Amino acid sequence: MFQSLQDGLQSAFQILRGKGKLTEANMREGLAMVEKSMVEADVNIDVVRKFIDDVSAAAAGRRVVHSLRPHEELVKIVYEQLVELLGPVDNSIPVRRGVQTVIMMCGLQGAGKTTTCGKLAQLIKEKTFKPFLVAADLQRPAAIEQLHVLGRQLNIGVYSRLGATDPVTVCQEGIAAAKEANADLVILDTAGRLAIDQELMDQLKRIDKAINPTQVFLVVDGMTGQDAVNSAKAFNEALSIDGVIMTKLDGDARGGALLSVKAITQVPIKFIGTGEHLDALEPFRPEGMASRILEMGDILEVAREAHRLIDEKERKALEERMSKGIFTLSDFRDMMQKLRKPGLMTKMMSLMPGMGEMSKMMANADSEKEMRRLTGIVDSMTPEERRNPKLIDSSRRNRIASGCGVQPNQISDLIKQFEMIGPMLQMATSGSMADKMKMLGQMQGMMANNPFNPLEGAKLKGSTGKRLSPKERERMQKERERALRKKKRQ
Repeated sequence: MFQSLQDGLQSAFQILRGKGKLTEANMREGLAMVEKSMVEADVNIDVVRKFIDDVSAAAAGRRVVHSLRPHEELVKIVYEQLVELLGPVDNSIPVRRGVQTVIMMCGLQGAGKTTTCGKLAQLIKEKTFKPFLVAADLQRPAAIEQLHVLGRQLNIGVYSRLGATDPVTVCQEGIAAAKEANADLVILDTAGRLAIDQELMDQLKRIDKAINPTQVFLVVDGMTGQDAVNSAKAFNEALSIDGVIMTKLDGDARGGALLSVKAITQVPIKFIGTGEHLDALEPFRPEGMASRILEMGDILEVAREAHRLIDEKERKALEERMSKGIFTLSDFRDMMQKLRKPGLMTKMMSLMPGMGEMSKMMANADSEKEMRRLTGIVDSMTPEERRNPKLIDSSRRNRIASGCGVQPNQISDLIKQFEMIGPMLQMATSGSMADKMKMLGQMQGMMANNPFNPLEGAKLKGSTGKRLSPKERERMQKERERALRKKKRQ
């Protein structure tokens, strides 16, 4: 997600950090690179200029140039300004039992509107409410059939009328059918066009006036850059939309639409589509998205994904064990096996603080093969070794390697992964939000070793507990610089 924007921002921070001492001159140089990376990401130029002005003003107000850690302070300011640019957002849907809520979905053809209707219905089902779909896109027979297919997959009601020509009548009849089915939320899938035209807008206005929906959501393609902003402006002027759902952010979207829509239209992005599956719709959080753009992870989204993977009974048993300080390699293996769905492990890793580079490596790996290797290694250990990996010395490592057909150094690599990822998985899958924030504070020591992360704090409980020396951090930075230069040459 937003790879070019991320690389551009990291290069800017890298240059600033490499100066040794931050001055007014090289800060301007760094901010010029930030500006360039945003323009190349197709962010609206007026939005870019205001953003840079806001960052400069905040940096001057905090005397960043003269602070003890100027580079970290500047990253914090960029993060705060990104949050300000993208928020605030209320992504709740006003659905209540016994009171019918109607959501009108609109957008251009190809944005993924019909699929998003299904994703939104899935999200509502997870909250134990009953959704209902209405096929009001009479321009495309395929859209009607697609909605019925989604309804069967989700086991929910879908209304359509063969041969109908008036979408207003279809919406009215669909809402009545939803009421008979005792549905809590009705989702209207309206018609789209390849481009905005007066006929489309007149049709949507008639539906809006006749139905008076609870909320109107616009679905836009996150890969279309400024076109998404222009369509959002046009739809908002016609309908006064309540929120945007941005799709296809799992592809090579440059980020321009995401960073521009709210600033230009003042309409919040409520949800983002991050995949083709029906569960790939996330409530949009400015803080989480700003963290991802700056490669600082999004631990709350990790927690949301983890809670969807692990049922309540398993979670309670795991939480009880973790409250006693028990988290073994067997637990680690079982949790990793739940991430076998294609692309899920890479996504989870990309959301974890400091794991961006590892997620890129895993994206090119054979996840099924890696999971078989992990399972084989753990199954070749004794119960005591799984409980306490510190017992595994060179002779035990050779025995385990011989038992599962891998090299001894791969045993060491797995244990390092367990020590690094294990605490993050614990945090994501157990405890209250207060517990998660407490553990996040413990993790900040690890995050501080990322030269581009402004956070710093205690040592990571469960890891080696060592902070990298300045020389080691410098070596890591040089390696990253070489990797970035190599990537640019490619």
